[in-house]
Amino acid sequence: MSAHTVGAQPAVTTVPSGDQGQVGGPQRSAWLFIAPFGFFYLCFLLGPSIYMFVASFFDTSIVKTGLGDFIGLENYSALVQSKDFWSSMWHTLQFTIYTVPPLVILSFVFAVLANRMPRGSTFWRLAFFTPYILPSAAISLIWVFIFTADTGLWATVQKWFGADAPTPVLGTPSLAMVGIAVATIWWTIGFNFILYLAGLQDIPRELYEAAAIDGATPWQQIRHLTIPLLSRTTTLVLLLQIIASLKIFDQVYLMTGGGPGTSTETALVFITKTGFTDYRIGAAAAASFLLFVVIVTIAVIRQLVERAQQKGA
Repeated sequence: MSAHTVGAQPAVTTVPSGDQGQVGGPQRSAWLFIAPFGFFYLCFLLGPSIYMFVASFFDTSIVKTGLGDFIGLENYSALVQSKDFWSSMWHTLQFTIYTVPPLVILSFVFAVLANRMPRGSTFWRLAFFTPYILPSAAISLIWVFIFTADTGLWATVQKWFGADAPTPVLGTPSLAMVGIAVATIWWTIGFNFILYLAGLQDIPRELYEAAAIDGATPWQQIRHLTIPLLSRTTTLVLLLQIIASLKIFDQVYLMTGGGPGTSTETALVFITKTGFTDYRIGAAAAASFLLFVVIVTIAVIRQLVERAQQKGA
């Protein structure tokens, strides 16, 4: 060690007085940017959710002010014993079964086909995604026209094949939910299609080239490369689709209103009728909370599955 370094004092860096006032500035700016969203989140999502949970323990009604009288778990007990509530939950599950598998499988197949096309990929993206940007009211009107008895497009097709009395899809209890499911699949398949297409474009082309050199057929490439590498995308699509199906309301309300009879009355339609037709806000809040618990449970299961996949990778 040289003599002139002995006893040397460390250099002290001083912060200019003008910069001292900037400490914490980025944090304040971030909070200012978040504040508008936080305000609307609190007022229109978190606040109403808390009120819903509290109201589920009262006999709250839309025709009187305040929460009403405290009744504890009576709303939940009445729902558990209600055949209409369980019927609406079954119709919601039925719709989920009808829509989730086709929306996952068909969107994957169409995305793989579009990704392998050297030309026209932009056209196919636009063709599949355009219906998704249309409002639910427009979609419902289109498919109500298609399924209109006697004069609709589906009735015309049935007449071409010799049917004297075409079956009214939305007017038949056993077919009404199928008709709503078909309309929903046509409407929302584009969103899943885009998700899968984005996942496919993230897979390196070298993997497919190496597999082709090793003699793998296109089906073997899809089975052993594409499907495993898109597993996280598939779990995401499944979660989003299941949650969307459990919250089905627009198409049912606009196309059938829950009918014929109650054959298409889903959980949200039941909640709407309970709260705004029967004026039983407390009972509707209890049903909403039960549906919320189901959705959160599915989201948690999906998160656990994804963590297990990450650990196994």
